[in-house]
Amino acid sequence: MLSAQKSMAALSSSFAIFRNYTKTGRVFAGVRASPGIYSNVGSVKFLAANHSRRYLCRISATHDEEASAKAAAANADSGAPTIFDKIIAKEIPSTIVYEDDKVLAFRDINPQAPVHVLVIPKLRDGLTELGKAEPRHKEILGELLYAARIVAEKEGILDGFRVVINNGPSACQSVYHLHLHVLGGRQMKWPPG
Repeated sequence: MLSAQKSMAALSSSFAIFRNYTKTGRVFAGVRASPGIYSNVGSVKFLAANHSRRYLCRISATHDEEASAKAAAANADSGAPTIFDKIIAKEIPSTIVYEDDKVLAFRDINPQAPVHVLVIPKLRDGLTELGKAEPRHKEILGELLYAARIVAEKEGILDGFRVVINNGPSACQSVYHLHLHVLGGRQMKWPPG
C-alpha cells in the first residue's frame, strides 16, 4: 500500500511539473504503465506502477496554441488594435531589426530558431491575413517579401532562411495583422509542419 501511495505522489508531482511546463513550451506527455516509477521532465514521460504496457494518453501544448488561434480568429475582424499596432506606435517595446516607411521588422518574443524576426506592414489596411489580400495589396506584399530579404542579409542568414505566413486558425495564426516570420540560423527540415 505504501508503494502505491508513493507512486501516486510521484505521479501527482510529475503532473504539477507538466502543468507548469506546458505554459512555457511544446510538450508531449505519455502515461505508460511499468513495473517502476519513472519521471523525465525533458521528454515528460510518466510511468505508473503496474504491468500494463498500454499507452494511456497523449497531452500536447499544441492544443493551447490551437485554442489561442481560434480565440484570436473570433476577434479578427473587429478592427481593434492588435499587439502589432501597439508595437508600431511604440506603445510596446520591441527589438527592431529593420524599419522603413511601410514595413517594420522586429524579433519574435518566442523564437523558434536562432533568428526569428517578424515582418509586418505598418498600415494594416484590412490585411489581417494573406487570405484577405486584394489586388490593392500587391505593392505591400512585395514590400514585405523584400524586407524579409533585407532582414536575412542583416542577420547573416541570406544563404539559408525560411519565410512563413500563418493564415487562419488552422495554421495557428495568433495575431490578425498580416506578418511574415523570417527564420534561420539553423538547419531547416522538410516538411515544415
